[in-house]
Amino acid sequence: MLTRRSVVNMMAGAVAGTPSPVPAQTGGQPTAFALIGDRYHNSDYIRTALGKTLVSALGLSIDFTDEIRALSADRLSGYKLLIVFRDGWVWPDGYPDQMTYPGYAQRASAGIISYPPVPKHEAKSTPWITAEQGRAVREFTSKGGGILFYHNVTYISPYNQDFRHVLGAVTQGHPPIRPFKVKVVNSDHPITRGVCDFVVTDEQHYVIYDKDPKYVLLRSVNEDGLAFTPGPWEMEHLPMAPNSGKLGTSCEAGWAYDYGKGRVCYLAPGHMIVDLWNPEYEKLQQNAVRWLLHQA
Repeated sequence: MLTRRSVVNMMAGAVAGTPSPVPAQTGGQPTAFALIGDRYHNSDYIRTALGKTLVSALGLSIDFTDEIRALSADRLSGYKLLIVFRDGWVWPDGYPDQMTYPGYAQRASAGIISYPPVPKHEAKSTPWITAEQGRAVREFTSKGGGILFYHNVTYISPYNQDFRHVLGAVTQGHPPIRPFKVKVVNSDHPITRGVCDFVVTDEQHYVIYDKDPKYVLLRSVNEDGLAFTPGPWEMEHLPMAPNSGKLGTSCEAGWAYDYGKGRVCYLAPGHMIVDLWNPEYEKLQQNAVRWLLHQA
């Protein structure tokens, strides 16, 4: 419901040239639910990045959490938009090394000391998504919800077919962080309208894309001619395409389509806040939210 204040804010935004705000859902509940954060992607930078681009700029109200158990059909009830920005694993027994812990870089050369020493343990990753959670994601979209998938969610797809069906892809891995261009391949879609090609320094994610090519909006292109060759871990643990060797210098990096009564959008960049705040990428994210909420 539009109030006098929301109308004033919209007019002020239009005068200032800022993105038009997204009206919050009535009844006091935020419009969006966001499941974010994992071992390699700290929740704070994601919350900070989306807080600027979607919350402050658009006025989108978001409930953020990194608690995987919060993703359920009951919890999603009443939201219009689901945002997922995390990979497919948890580490219940801790990490196998100290590289993810704060302070590692400062202490690495001197060694990390604990007395008494921390007992050695076998640390293994465990897929977190359950059959019920996969069904909840699929039903949420089918019944009219919008889903904005970011970056490394393709690493959830190997462990749940419902999730993969909604997302439309599964990971094949990625090379180390390096610059690449994000090219707009369909400039007529509301999500890409007015958006120019841009360059980020990021993880260039490679996927098996499952849906119709007509839904692809973006491709990542390494203009230095650097391809990606999946390593032993990828070949052992991920569902690889036939004849997976060098996967080339380019891959699908964004797509959008209707799914039942709802809508789905995936955007690949996002490993660092500088990527998420690229001005052209901010336009894409904001356009995606409007489209997912049927406001564009």
